[in-house]
Amino acid sequence: MTTPFLCLCRDRSTPDFNTPLRLHRNHIHFSSPLYLLQHEKMKAAEGCSLLVTTFCLLLMFSGFYYIWSFSFYFNVSYSCMGEPQRAQYGGGIIVNPGFDHNIEGWTVFGKGAIEERVSNEGNRFIVAHNRTHPLDSFSQKIQLKEGMLYSFSAWFQLSEGSETVSVIFKINGSKLIGGGQVTAKHGCWSLLKGGIVPNFSSPAEILFESKNSRVEIWADSISLQPFTKKQWRQHQDDRIERVRKSKVRFQVTHINETVLEGATISIKQTRPGFPFGCAMNHNILTSKDYQSWFASRFKYTTFTNEMKWYSTEKKRGVENYTIPDAMLEFTKHNGIHVRGHNIFWDNQKHQPDWVKTLSPEALKEAAAKRIESVVSRYRGKVIAWDVMNENLHFKFYEDKLGANASAEYYATAFHLDPNTTMFMNEYNTIEYSGDELSSPSNYLKKMEEILSFPGSSGISAAIGLQGNFVYGQPNMPYIRSALELLSTAGLPIWLTEVSVNQDPNQAEYLESILREAYSHPSVEGIIMFSGPAIAGFKKMHLVDENFQNTPAGDVVDKLIKEWGTGHQKAIADSKGFIDISLHHGEYDITVTHPITHSSKILNLVVGKDFPQETIHVEFHT
Repeated sequence: MTTPFLCLCRDRSTPDFNTPLRLHRNHIHFSSPLYLLQHEKMKAAEGCSLLVTTFCLLLMFSGFYYIWSFSFYFNVSYSCMGEPQRAQYGGGIIVNPGFDHNIEGWTVFGKGAIEERVSNEGNRFIVAHNRTHPLDSFSQKIQLKEGMLYSFSAWFQLSEGSETVSVIFKINGSKLIGGGQVTAKHGCWSLLKGGIVPNFSSPAEILFESKNSRVEIWADSISLQPFTKKQWRQHQDDRIERVRKSKVRFQVTHINETVLEGATISIKQTRPGFPFGCAMNHNILTSKDYQSWFASRFKYTTFTNEMKWYSTEKKRGVENYTIPDAMLEFTKHNGIHVRGHNIFWDNQKHQPDWVKTLSPEALKEAAAKRIESVVSRYRGKVIAWDVMNENLHFKFYEDKLGANASAEYYATAFHLDPNTTMFMNEYNTIEYSGDELSSPSNYLKKMEEILSFPGSSGISAAIGLQGNFVYGQPNMPYIRSALELLSTAGLPIWLTEVSVNQDPNQAEYLESILREAYSHPSVEGIIMFSGPAIAGFKKMHLVDENFQNTPAGDVVDKLIKEWGTGHQKAIADSKGFIDISLHHGEYDITVTHPITHSSKILNLVVGKDFPQETIHVEFHT
């Protein structure tokens, strides 16, 4: 057996060194920014030059390959670029991902034709042309395995104009499953990220769609990388450690500067740094059990229906805020922050009955009274307003009052309550990759329209993603890619109404969704639309009629404890040091002398900018 000579080189176009390598016996597999090169192919290898730091290893293999733990590509550029970046993970399971071997491995799907082209800079890419149907494109056959999570990425450009391009997975020869979308343009390359989580093992075909069949679809750097659930969970945990926790060091000493080995530190989080809450409804006003259950767990909430227009003004001119007022009194007494939900709802069927038949003039007058009434009443009492609910899917106000109706109400709400964050609250942006109306790119486009409207300057805006999962197993790669794209707006992201339909795996799915959101640095809050069975939460309840946890409730309690609200204890080492990693939040710290058992109490706020300095605790006796 020969011993291959191997060299590892860093690709300067990629963001970090952490992406994994696959080492195969007697051949190379480009699967990361660290290229694995055989000695005899070094001259032809891209990315290896005298300008790149290299180091070489002599490794001997005995018929098997070794795989390092996979890292995940985060924070890549989504901007329209002159040239595409390299294929992530070296293309993963895609054959010829960068078209270095013409169009080998790719075939025509539908009618039309495909060919390789070369840019003026020498970049090779594939083109689908002479198209007559949206799905006329290029395709490649793959094998999907149940239980794996497949992350997709590719760069797209069009021959003219601007259109949506979607990646489609064709399963068992007929079923089409969307895996993500991007708004592609002529003149630059745009990144599409998404994925699929198959619920059974199956041969599949990967293909692409643009509804405008007149345009050519250009693509490059196509990648489909499988991850195990264990690897995916490790990505979440690693990122949580980086973005949600800070390392804290204490040193316990005596007044004469002698260290106090064995001193005990007890840590209790008094307020979490990350808003993790649950919806509530009017049933909480009449149930002591509901009140106790909620107040012992959550410091953030959204009222399900009680603030909505159809609840507060059922009859024109007769406003009644009795119930939301009482609920706000309960939350104030228990230190619970409330999101205002909602000022308007763009769906016609969710208007007060008397509003549905108003003329445009009458509607404008009634809506002006509504926004003035509810926002002024609760100004400074809520931390957020869902200003126009679901206005990517519906256009009741736009159809009646003009295309700028939503933007005008955002500006009005901002001027009425300028210190409160204004949310655009929408569904299917992360739940379902096949909903083009609320795709991440369309969400960002609508948000840009709102924020550029006259009168919106200075508005504190945020992205509201409902997260009502009704389609079984959630598409975690799509969720992650959607959050990545949305984060490019630089706005806070909240999951505002998280629920998972009844399913044997409901608890597992819920935990994965919550961990994914918590691990993303741009997500600044999560509210679940759930609660006790007696309160009428049908999709997902956390406790039964006797307030005993359901499996979903067990997940929530576990995460509440894991994310920092549980008590922790630690003991000082021989130098009096205690090192601990804490989730962001406010803490009461009790330090106990190892001999006298006297105590000192500290208040500590741990955040993302927590200083890397030792906290000295000194005993005088």
